[in-house]
This record gives sequence, structure tokens and C-alpha cells, in this order.
Amino acid sequence: MYKSFLLTGLFISTMATAQDKMTPELLWQLGRVSGEALSADGKTVIYGVSQVNLADNKSEKNLYSIPLTGGAPQQLTQTPGGEGDVAILPGNKIGFSLKGQWYEMNADGSNAVQKTNVEGGMQNIRISPDGKHILFSNEVKIKKVSGEDFYPDLSKSNVQIYTTLNYRHWDTWEDGKFSHVFYATYDNGVIGTPIDILAEEPYDCPQMPSGGAEDMIWAPDGKSIIYVCKKKYGTAYAISTNTDIYEYDLNSKTTRNLSEGMMGYDVAPSFSNDGKYLVWLSMAHDGYEADKNDIIILNRTTGQKQNLTKSWDGTASSVRFSKDGKKLYFLAVIKGTEQLLEINLQKDLAQNTEKHIRQITNGDFDINDMVDQTGNTMVVSRTDMNHAAELFTVDLNKGTLTPITNVNKATYDKIGMCKIEKRWIKTTDGKEMLTWVILPPNFDPAKKYPTLLYCQGGPQSALSQFYSYRWNFQLMASQGYIVVAPNRRGMPGHGVQWNAEISKDWGGQPIRDYLSAIDEISKESYVDKSRLGAVGASYGGYSVYMLAGVHENRFKTFIAHDGLFDLKSWYGTTEELWFANWDIGAYWDPANANIYKNFNPSEYANKWHTPILIIQGGIDFRVPIEQGLQAFQLAQLKNIKSKLLYFPEENHWVLKPQNAIVWQREFFSWLKETL
Repeated sequence: MYKSFLLTGLFISTMATAQDKMTPELLWQLGRVSGEALSADGKTVIYGVSQVNLADNKSEKNLYSIPLTGGAPQQLTQTPGGEGDVAILPGNKIGFSLKGQWYEMNADGSNAVQKTNVEGGMQNIRISPDGKHILFSNEVKIKKVSGEDFYPDLSKSNVQIYTTLNYRHWDTWEDGKFSHVFYATYDNGVIGTPIDILAEEPYDCPQMPSGGAEDMIWAPDGKSIIYVCKKKYGTAYAISTNTDIYEYDLNSKTTRNLSEGMMGYDVAPSFSNDGKYLVWLSMAHDGYEADKNDIIILNRTTGQKQNLTKSWDGTASSVRFSKDGKKLYFLAVIKGTEQLLEINLQKDLAQNTEKHIRQITNGDFDINDMVDQTGNTMVVSRTDMNHAAELFTVDLNKGTLTPITNVNKATYDKIGMCKIEKRWIKTTDGKEMLTWVILPPNFDPAKKYPTLLYCQGGPQSALSQFYSYRWNFQLMASQGYIVVAPNRRGMPGHGVQWNAEISKDWGGQPIRDYLSAIDEISKESYVDKSRLGAVGASYGGYSVYMLAGVHENRFKTFIAHDGLFDLKSWYGTTEELWFANWDIGAYWDPANANIYKNFNPSEYANKWHTPILIIQGGIDFRVPIEQGLQAFQLAQLKNIKSKLLYFPEENHWVLKPQNAIVWQREFFSWLKETL
């Protein structure tokens, strides 16, 4: 696997030679950088770069290393497949998983050896700190679902039988299998008999659909396993977000619940290096997926737990201890950007926690991952609306950032950058709302530009300096559109109340926030008010459907992807009902009658008259297929110019590269045709 480094992005730079703007094809040829680990001496960072091959319709990830102080990167792997679960091992070795097996190689990428040969492979592999055990996850058949499960003599039957929820999740029908945590003895690749610490229980760890190796970690002494699990099944699972943090003791083979009585999501456990303390993120309310994420610290000796951010008006997204255990570093959205913060654990936290929280970084960018710390330096991943993720070092005293990787520099050097403006707009209820305005490259204020209102999904997800490979503001602006992206009600980063105010008010103040933003920006002389469009996905798609009925001729065109068109049919077909219950409520409950009347896009069908492109994933079970079909059918029967873009094999996202290119070509073709 060893290979001397060739400039990542050489092919990309060739493709970009004649480019002066971002295009869909160029966007999908960017290298996707992920921080993996720091070397034992803290001088080198191991990182991954994924490259998409459009012809093969797949991506390929390889590992690289680069000194923190700068220098030439070195490619470490080149075997087909995606290396993951990277770990720094004793003896200047690097461990990683590939195609379900564990590998080890020298720090320079040489002498890569497959150490395991487990039938069926393993997922989320971790070697214990003492090197004596291996931890991994695999699926286990627990429940009967198929016809053959119930009637072995009918092996050719094709039927699924359910007696409870959740019968499907995200993009997959329940088949009776559950992801379980296993560990076994490990001796230089030799694995003992695996032990399933969830036994025969119908529970998942990692959590579905988006949990990973962070849901199952070793204690620093290697004597116990910490894991995240929602120990509920059936309908109880579908209506609850109550995950807990569990500790499994290898010697006694017993499990204890470390977050007993904490009723919301408890996730992202992380140890201090000495193993005396454990931290995790915790939400207070069962059923509320977008609740404030507090930081909980547990003294493992005394059993005492403390909420370190209880009085802080923000929500954390990840947390880890400093190397010396005296501080916690965490990420949080702050006014439309995601930043790195710290908590000084040496202070008297019981008195006033927020006084001991310090924001380390500040600027119009997102810190979206903490890779690791060495001395006074933290290695992070950073994005902004003009740049995909690259690795940087952060001076933890000064907050200054220094780039480490420049995987996509050759491409970005050859295209025009977009100007990003931060505007504060008065809402209809007198609040100040941050709105990002993205201007085309070589913007000329003397000209008039078509303008897009971007409606964010979530609904409680941040609209920060992220870099998307689908809803990419740089790409949109580079085609000659101004993009208006408001931090409307419901988004984190503006206080807990602002974040919470969208629940059960989907079609109320948040929609008025959108109209306030587009009306204010439309006052600019360079905005062509006769050429306004609104676009969005998920709750953003819902917002587009709502705007189609209430916009009063502001917009000339709409694009809605996987949006909620009819709340009643959506409630009856979506899967994780805790979300629907908290944000909308059951349609048969009289208390929710006004929601289903006033905030339901289908109730405004008689007012639809504007051209609309409707995009729908065939295996999106969060916003199922009938939502897009109903909207398209309405538009067609009312003789509204409309198009349905249907992806049979895509879920709530568009993940396959060629499908994504079709998505973007249709997106811009529609705008060109209708705007």
C-alpha cells in the first residue's frame, strides 16, 4: 500500500484549467478531506481523502499523512475501498479497517498487513488501549419478520409481517436484524470467541440511522466498554428519543446505566485520559430531537454527575477532554457559524458555569470536527461557503488558525470566489435575524441578478458556513444567482428560545421570517424583483410548499425536494414518530386542529399558480413518496408548469454521484427555464 505522494487534485486541476466558476461536475471532483488521527508524537496528522469517480458512480478513500508544521503530504494507502476506524498503535504502527477486516501498517504506509479474517466482516472496529481485546459491531437476527421466518416450508414467499412499530426506518424496512456490540480477545490478529453484550435483545448500537463508532468506546484501562443505546422496542422505540450511556464491565460481564433518569438523547461519550471522568452530550426531554445539548460530566469514583452548560444559552455539538484533563473543548453554533469553545474545569463550576466558557475561534467559517490535540494546538476540520473541508491547526490560546492541508487549492485557485455578506434583518415580531447573502463571483452592483431564497431543512438544523455537495451556495451563486439564506426561527446559534420557537409553529413565524428576509434583500438595486425563486429540502421543501400558497406573487419559480405537502398523510406514514409528535402532534387530537388547518400546505392548494420542480426520493421513509406525488399531481391538475424528478433508489438525500449530477443539472435547467 505504500506509495510516494502525488499531488492530490492533479486530475482536478487539469479539469479546472479552463474554468472560471464552480460547476456541478467540478464540485463532485473535489477531494473530500476527513481528519483521522494524530501520530503518537503529535507531529503528524493522518487524514483521509475521498475522490468520486463519476464513471464508476462511486467514491474511493485513501489515507495520507502530513506534518503539522507543513510540508509535502505522503499517500499511505491505495487499495480499493474506504479505510476507516484509524488508530495509532504502539510501535509506530497505524491500524485501520478495510472491507470489514482489521489492518496494520507502518507509519509510512509500508508493510500493510490484514490481521483478521472474520467471516462476514466487522463494523466500527476498535482495539482496546491495552491491545488485548477487539470491539466491533455486527447485525444479529432477533425478530421474525419474513414469511419464511414464520413458515420455513414457504421459502419462496415474499411477505413481511409486523405487529408493532417501527416497521421501517429512514430508508430500510425492518428485517428483524439489530446492530449489536461485540468484543473478543485479540492477539496479533487472532480473535477469540466474540461476546454479544446486548445478548438477544432487540436494540441497536450504534444508533440507527446515523450512529457510528463514536457510540461504542473503550475505557482507558481497557476493562470496560461504554456504549449508547435506546433500550426500547416497537412502538415505544418509535415515539422516544431516550438513549442512555451504558457501561459494560468485562470482568463481571454486568452492565449499568450511567444516565439513569435522564430522559432525552444521551450521546457522544468521551473519557479523560486518566479514566476518572466521562463526559457526554445530553438532552432533557424525551421525544425532542432538537433540544438543547448540554455537557454532562461524571465522576466515575463518586458517581456524581454535573451539567456544565445548564445556565449557558447555547447547544453543544461535540465534546472532548484536553490532554491534561483540566479543560473540555467543544463545538457549538454561534450566530450562524460553528466555533471551538472551552470550559475550564479548574474553576468553581457550581457557581456560574457560563463564566468559565470561552470561545476560542471566531470568524465566518465552521469548525466542524476536532481531530486531536497536541500541546497548545488542536487539529480541526474547517469549512466555509467557498471551500470544502480542509484541516487546520488552532492555537488554543490565541484562536488563530493555520492551514495544514490544501487538497483542493489547485481547483479553487482557478475559479471565482463568491462574496459572503452577513446581514441582520428585522422580523415581523421585532427580532433581529441573521441572513447570509451569497453574491456571484465578479459581482457587479450596477447589474440586476435573479435571486433565490434558500429554505433550510431540519427544521432545527444550523444554517452556518457549511459546504454541501448538493445545496451548495457557491455553486448556485456561480451560475449567476444571488442566494438569500436566513437563520429563521428554529435554528441553533441564537439562543435556546429561538431554536425552540418553531415547534408546532411550522407555517407561522418561520414562514414570516422567510418573507421578511426576501423582502428586505429585494430592496437592493441589484436584485431583480421580477426574478425571485424559493428552493429547499425537507422542512425547506415544506417551506416551499407553504410559500407556494401564501407568497402573494413574490416568487416566479419554486423547487422543493422531499418536502412535506400534506401533514395528515405525512404523520400517517413517517417512521420516527417522536419527531412528528413533538413538532406537529397527532392529527386526531383536537388540540392540534389549527396546525393541520393553518400550517398544512395542502390546505392552500387553491392558491397554487407558480411553476414548481418537485424532487422525491423513492426510499425516503422520513418524508415518504406520497408527499412529492401529491404535490406534483396538484400542480399538473391545475395546469401549473411543473416537473417531477423521482429517484427510486435515493433516500432523504441524493448520495449516488451520477444521480447527484442529474439533480444539479435539472436544478439549474429548471431555474434557467423559469427564472
